[in-house]
Amino acid sequence: MRRFVLAAMMFGAVSSAQAADMPDFLRGSLPAGPAPTRNWSGWYAGGQVGYSWTNTDYGKTVVSMTNDLFRSTTLQAPVSQLTLLGRVNGQSPAFGAFVGRNFQFDDIVLGVEANYNYLSSLATSTAASLGPIQVAEPTLVLPAGATAADGVTLKGSAALQVKDEVTFRGRAGWATGDFLPYIFGGLAVGRMDVTRTVSSSVTRTINFANGTSTSFQLPQFALTTTDGRSNNFVAGWTAGLGMEYMLWDCVFLRGEWEYIKFLSIKDSVVTQNSVHAGIGYKF
Repeated sequence: MRRFVLAAMMFGAVSSAQAADMPDFLRGSLPAGPAPTRNWSGWYAGGQVGYSWTNTDYGKTVVSMTNDLFRSTTLQAPVSQLTLLGRVNGQSPAFGAFVGRNFQFDDIVLGVEANYNYLSSLATSTAASLGPIQVAEPTLVLPAGATAADGVTLKGSAALQVKDEVTFRGRAGWATGDFLPYIFGGLAVGRMDVTRTVSSSVTRTINFANGTSTSFQLPQFALTTTDGRSNNFVAGWTAGLGMEYMLWDCVFLRGEWEYIKFLSIKDSVVTQNSVHAGIGYKF
């Protein structure tokens, strides 16, 4: 056993000596440790392209309008429960830019960023009709044994376009080698155009006790109303995740997914998913 230990010690000493005598260019070609983490701290800016998908919920878009049409009548409440329009999907390419500031603490990178995207054709529209929906009229003064009901018919349409948007984000990432995976969240503001129209008509039917009936239009409810606004600034919130790769000393590539939900505008609600690819420069 003693001989084995002595042999191992002599082998180690000879190997160390040979390594010390090895030429510099050979020693430099040996594998080194892991690459040092990049310095991501500082200001940065860049440009990006992407694609966005929206889902616009028009389910309540005309409710406030029908409430006005049937204001202070027995039809207001039941008509407000009807769903005339539904959900519609839209999509569009996007082009934009970003600027931000990183603060690095060892491998942790925190930051703030402003991000802008122009959407060339992110628009949705829908149109539908409903009815006649029969609504009983128990408050009318009628002959004995007679009943009455109003047949309500609605026709409506709506359209919405997201023109562009800006987000103000807080970021948190983990620097590992040339890569920076990160998550973000913050405030979103979109610029939108929206229009909506609804028409109503009501046919009253009275059924008598002898089995006969009569129907007639109620002209006070033969109405159409239109509402719209352009260049509305609509707030919302954003969240997502991404990855940056330092291509050269100060140039980096990025890819990310982003989710935005906007507040209601004219009783329409827009949610959006986007993917972005960009290139930036760290100052």
